[in-house]
Amino acid sequence: MRELIELLRDGHARTTKLLAIELQTSEEDVKRQIEYLTNIGVIKKVDMSCGCGGSCGTSGGCGSCSGASGSGSCNSCSSCLPDGGFKNMGEMYEVV
Repeated sequence: MRELIELLRDGHARTTKLLAIELQTSEEDVKRQIEYLTNIGVIKKVDMSCGCGGSCGTSGGCGSCSGASGSGSCNSCSSCLPDGGFKNMGEMYEVV
């Protein structure tokens, strides 16, 4: 699990398949480790649902969101959003 935490700590987005390859284990094992580490509070899922990366009041953020209002919802964040948005990135986790 230490290796998984170190990989998550670098801030690069990876799928569970990529994590499994880097850790030389199965995807199922990576998913179990992520679930365990989330449950004990070592890591947390990054909320990228609004698309601004958190500059509107969620976690993270680029700080340049023109739609940031602190209300927790951001609808005009195209400067932060990659083409196609974040919907295809999968789940991301960060070390607490």
